[in-house]
Amino acid sequence: MGIARAQDEESERREFEDFRKTLVALAATERSKENDDFKGLMSSHIADLDLQQDKLVCVTSGVSFLGLALVNRLLLRGYSVRILVDNPEDVEKLREMQVSGEMMMACNNKLSVVIAKQIEIQGLMEAFDGCRGVFHTSAFVDPSGISGYSKSMAEIEAKASENVMKACARTSSVRNCVLTSSLLACIWRDSSQHDLPLLVNHDSWSNEALCMEKKLWFALGKLKAEKVAWKIAEEMSLKLTTICPGLITGPQFSHRNPTATIAYLKGAQEMYAKGLLATVDVIRLAEAHVAVFEAMNKTAFGRYICFDRIIARDEEAEKLASEIGIPPNRICGNSLELIPTHFELSNKKLNNLMSRTIRNWHGQS
Repeated sequence: MGIARAQDEESERREFEDFRKTLVALAATERSKENDDFKGLMSSHIADLDLQQDKLVCVTSGVSFLGLALVNRLLLRGYSVRILVDNPEDVEKLREMQVSGEMMMACNNKLSVVIAKQIEIQGLMEAFDGCRGVFHTSAFVDPSGISGYSKSMAEIEAKASENVMKACARTSSVRNCVLTSSLLACIWRDSSQHDLPLLVNHDSWSNEALCMEKKLWFALGKLKAEKVAWKIAEEMSLKLTTICPGLITGPQFSHRNPTATIAYLKGAQEMYAKGLLATVDVIRLAEAHVAVFEAMNKTAFGRYICFDRIIARDEEAEKLASEIGIPPNRICGNSLELIPTHFELSNKKLNNLMSRTIRNWHGQS
């Protein structure tokens, strides 16, 4: 009996030990599963953070006519947007735009504002920190509101462009930058050259001396700003593209963008006579900015001319003048009607990119 009891006790001890080992193994399995779940959650969270960072961009002069349209377009595309302004008054303007419905209220959680002076590189770097891309819309207005776009403003714009490019290059998170230049940086060429190409496209550059001679300060500012941007981009290995739009139009454009509108049209008679006066709707221009930005890691490079209409007939010129509130002869005056050379504007490079990009956007919706 003693032997049988001892055997029974030994059997129970073995069963208990097997049971204990089974519990330990099960616990280990559960801990491993929990760890995997935790790692999965952390990976998902990190991926979400990376996606959010990839979708964070900064727009300079976001309260301008173009800046506002660009911000709204970026919000529609799912980006988080940081608007850079240089004074508290512009912050108040943004609040008013949100109340009036100009700014997309549904995306307030994806919208932030930062104040920084474009003359201070360190402040710009802090504003750009965490952003994957920067849109420098280079929208400047006359501080006094009366003198138009002056020669001094051209110098200010060029310096601001230089500072923004340096800040982008020195900010580790910034991968791409899109600069808004102007068609005026392409069309004011020295026509006395016998071999001057009749085609004006993304490879065409205005002549700085000619702009100075004709006192085309808006054209000069855009030209110098773009040239210095390309110089900094090359020196500091910044990935840059530039968009060169015609006269920016849209709802109440002359009222909402008066300085740039009037400044753009200096020399309008000559532009019209040569077939070089073109306009672009602000919404299309905003879409072009986003399309170029999204293609920068694939096919987008260099400069892009952007327009959707060439003012080619007197009735078109008269309608434009009426919309702006200026006399028609400011655009289609007859003093230059005998200009012998007529040029051809081309935005083929941008149109090709836009057609591919918009197809992709529709495919994603």
